[in-house]
Amino acid sequence: MTDQQTGSITLTEATAVARTGDIWLFRGRSAADKAIRAATNSPVNHVGMVVAIDDLPPLMWHAELGRSLPDVWTGEHQRGTQLHRMADAVSVWHHKYGQDAWMRPIDIEVTRAQEDAVLRTIDELDGSAFPRTRSLATGWVKGRARRKTSLEALFCAEVVAITLERMGLLSGERPPNWYDPGKFWSGDHLRLDGASLGDEIAVTDIGEYLPPTPPDPDDA
Repeated sequence: MTDQQTGSITLTEATAVARTGDIWLFRGRSAADKAIRAATNSPVNHVGMVVAIDDLPPLMWHAELGRSLPDVWTGEHQRGTQLHRMADAVSVWHHKYGQDAWMRPIDIEVTRAQEDAVLRTIDELDGSAFPRTRSLATGWVKGRARRKTSLEALFCAEVVAITLERMGLLSGERPPNWYDPGKFWSGDHLRLDGASLGDEIAVTDIGEYLPPTPPDPDDA
């Protein structure tokens, strides 16, 4: 990803300029990270989208197996599709999962109608299960064959794709499971309708944030 980067930004700075529709990408070095990238043929293994509404702290809308953080929408610690405070989510993915982070800023201010579409999508999908690693390749292959799958179990890239589609920024010509995290990397040249994403900006100084204490020792 280094050939696409345009400098760096601290987590504090990224939080201050966050806008709904910004994309965050993560890449780790663990066996599980490598398995996800291999299963999806992707250069990164996680993607999330920023939700920044009014004066609220920016949030991260994504899906994961872990439940370290309380979900902002439900107030519960849950696995699967989740809405977290952005800075806390980035901190957990950096400290706990050993991930490097990049952001891709969107170049528009979303409309109230688009914000409402995001909130309706969160209300519908928050808490959906995250598929097992061994299911990722099957879903990815089905997506390439344009076969839609159930929304009961959602991979992180599907969550972002569905949300962008409902905002009117992404064409619905492909099923959600066609997308993997790498589709949101600038090297794949994803096209949005009426907006565009900047190149990756490396996020630094994440170490200033300490991840919150997980709910119990069994947290994944």
